Parts: sequence; C-alpha cells; structure tokens
Amino acid sequence: QVQVVESGGGLVQPGGSLRLSCAASGFTFSTYVMGWYRQAPGKERELVADITSDGGATTYVDSMKGRFTVSRDNAKNTVYLQMNSLKPEDTAVYFCNAIGYVNNYEYDYWGQGTQVTVSS
Repeated sequence: QVQVVESGGGLVQPGGSLRLSCAASGFTFSTYVMGWYRQAPGKERELVADITSDGGATTYVDSMKGRFTVSRDNAKNTVYLQMNSLKPEDTAVYFCNAIGYVNNYEYDYWGQGTQVTVSS
C-alpha cells in the first residue's frame, strides 16, 4: 500500500522557518522524482520545488529560490523542504508528490498535505 505523508507544518511568524518532511512507503522511493507543491485558498496548486531520484538535481520556482531548500534521504524514504524567511504569501497547504515510471507507465502519488500559515 502506497503512503505519502507530510508533516512539519504549522503557524510561524513572518521571517521564520519551518522544515517539512514527507515520508513515503509502498514504492521504490529511490527511483522517483519527488516534488513539493502548494495550494493557497482560491488559487491553483503550484510547484514549489522538486528533486531528482538520486538527489543530484533540484528545481525551484523563482519566488522560492534562496529561501527554500529541497533535499532527500533515500535511506529513510523521506524528502524535506526547508523553508526560511517565510512570508505571509507562503501561507498554503503544502503537498508532497512522487512521480516514477515502471514499464513505461507513469505512477503519480500525492500526500494529504500539511498546512503552513505565516502570520504575526
């Protein structure tokens, strides 16, 4: 059974930091690209960052560059998102995503999300 479970969200003041974690099981984690997305109220879900299966390359949306860092530990089947210098506009539900291919078939898994609220 596939499970993708985010944790680490919460309420933080502007300028603060949070570290999100995403623990995965039920698939070969080390062969999947892992991504973090977010969805603010009334807005579409958007990509925050992603990381290749071996952790060798990362991608960030411009507004997150320099503030957010994505990393992974394939031994622990976990991907992280370190968020620094948080702004009120970073308030959203943050989702973890896994994409992989088996026999040329794409598998796409999502977590349930974790709420991040940036407010004073």
